[in-house]
Amino acid sequence: MEIKMSDLFGSMVFNDDVMKQRLPHATYKEMKKALAAGQGLTHEIAGVVANAMKDWAIEKGATHYTHWFQPLNGVTAEKHEAFISPDRDKVIMEFSGKELIQGEPDASSFPSGGLRATFEARGYTAWDPTSYAFIKDNTLCIPTAFCSYTGEALDKKTPLLRSMEVISRQARRILRLFGREVDSVETTVGSEQEYFLIDKADYDRRPDLIYTGRTLFGARPSKGQEMEDHYFGTLKPRVAEFMAELDRELWQLGILAKTEHNEVAPGQHELAPIYTSANVATDHNQLTMEFLRKVAPRHGLVCLLHEKPFAGVNGSGKHNNWSLATSEGYNLLNPGDNPKDNAQFLLFLCAVIRAVDEHQDLLRISVSSAANDHRLGASEAPPAIISIFLGQELTEILEALASKSDYETKQKTVMDIGVDILPKFPRDTTDRNRTSPFAFTGNKFEFRSLGSAFSVSGPNIILNTIVADVLKQFADELEQAEDFAVSLNRLIRHTIRDHKRIIFNGNGYSAEWVAEAERRGLLNYRCTADALPHFTDAKNVALFTRHGVFTESELKSRTAIMQENYNKTIHIEALTMIDMVNRDILPAVIDYTAFLADAALKKDRLGIVTTTEKALAQTLSEKIGLIAERVAALSADLAAVPAAAGCEAESHYYHDVVFADMESLRVVVDESELLVSSKYWPYPSYGEMLFRVR
Repeated sequence: MEIKMSDLFGSMVFNDDVMKQRLPHATYKEMKKALAAGQGLTHEIAGVVANAMKDWAIEKGATHYTHWFQPLNGVTAEKHEAFISPDRDKVIMEFSGKELIQGEPDASSFPSGGLRATFEARGYTAWDPTSYAFIKDNTLCIPTAFCSYTGEALDKKTPLLRSMEVISRQARRILRLFGREVDSVETTVGSEQEYFLIDKADYDRRPDLIYTGRTLFGARPSKGQEMEDHYFGTLKPRVAEFMAELDRELWQLGILAKTEHNEVAPGQHELAPIYTSANVATDHNQLTMEFLRKVAPRHGLVCLLHEKPFAGVNGSGKHNNWSLATSEGYNLLNPGDNPKDNAQFLLFLCAVIRAVDEHQDLLRISVSSAANDHRLGASEAPPAIISIFLGQELTEILEALASKSDYETKQKTVMDIGVDILPKFPRDTTDRNRTSPFAFTGNKFEFRSLGSAFSVSGPNIILNTIVADVLKQFADELEQAEDFAVSLNRLIRHTIRDHKRIIFNGNGYSAEWVAEAERRGLLNYRCTADALPHFTDAKNVALFTRHGVFTESELKSRTAIMQENYNKTIHIEALTMIDMVNRDILPAVIDYTAFLADAALKKDRLGIVTTTEKALAQTLSEKIGLIAERVAALSADLAAVPAAAGCEAESHYYHDVVFADMESLRVVVDESELLVSSKYWPYPSYGEMLFRVR
């Protein structure tokens, strides 16, 4: 029996329609009023909501509930509690307002960056009523914030909610100056998700994929993405079936999965949702990544979310489409038909330009990880240098404003392709720039530097806070102005003049841009080890504490966690390489070399020419020596990590010494793979993994 989309979408979500049906009218109104005002719910209202939520969940087959939260380990966490409560010789199903509002998971083993000691175990989860509860795996999942016993945020949701409140408050001040009163302004986000699919049988034979998510060894196949025939190509049957099931799972959870297609690299794909509020979009993207991994094995596949699972082909990113909208749904980054005369739009645009220029370091830090270092600056990802693409029209408008010169509005060009039967349509006033890390795309900014496995919370916390800070400064100045129009024009003009260096509409991949960016004074943190220490620079501590988004201790803890994660990632990868070489790769090369030597010996006895066998055996024998030498060097350098010097020194050592050893070892192993018979090589090749899925 076919299920209608209207019945499927959001069927596992305790959304507004369900609440309207199941809550008493007075309770529903009070709850909506409190949420609109940004106030917490009373225990009385929470009790009524909890009971209705429990009844609805049980009808849907749920037996347990959990406070679903996002600790600082990059994934989500759950602690399941049954609805049952004892009642003499039987049980009843109960769920109280207190259980809805607050939970108490053990916080001792989650990353805290020094905020909590191991023996300090207590932590709290607090219900986030701005993100709907939902059911998965027969469990009612209640989105929550997570904090320590002493009140520090130990999660990704709490600072995101703080940053959303901050930017709403400052944006409303700006709108008030233009004569507009709104209840709130929220950041909206749509996060395009890239990923790879490979055959599960291949995955199961690759220890590097199992332990690290990427291939640490692998010679490039004869064909990669050179023919550009995978991009937007016809979906393979197994992939199409996977995508269809994934859509159904996501739609049930109210996730607006909209677009799906093949990406550039073989085996690579993309899913894009319709935008929603930053908080909900973050929750939805976490669920999307979970279901990508969960659904794939049902089709004999494994989903890889690592930023660079295969060398030599495109890596996977996550494009964060960010904008600002009023509570009435008006997009504040919509330039309208005549952007040069849209002063409100120009002021918000200038706020973003100034924020990005002044806080390049924070945006770069927000996308930093050991995995994303493999991708940023490569031929398919934005460079590590942060810049803004505005397109020709907006750039010319801003230049005219800055120089007080006239700008002649350009008429839309009608596209005539030269075939009468094809429709004529207006051409957009600006092109797209896929090499830009931060591109204006009509009514939003697309932050393209995020890695595919990232939570989108971190970059959006940064974006919200830095733009809010500039909006505050704008509001402080304009609220004191004697002549608003004159002060507004002067502010826009000076902002453009002082921060135009961050605008770049050219090729971000070119070597010329690297030199030009340096001339402009733009930052270029080439790796995570270089970027992370600047998270706690004095200006950044002042920024976050000024707006109450992070305390200084929370900021320092997150820096420590990210550095530890970077160090541990490379350490695990190095150990995995050593293990693969010693247990599988060296024995395979030795065995094949012995086979060649034995074949040559037998042929010699028969007087047959053995030049090829001897030459290949000699080459491989030399490779064996190099592999042994380089794996020994990696082992020695790994044992000499300067742990006592602190995380920052450790990070630079891992990047400069250990990672360099790993790259050197990989070169000789990959060369050997191309010389050893596939019957001897212990792992599936790149060609098999990238092209086996049908």
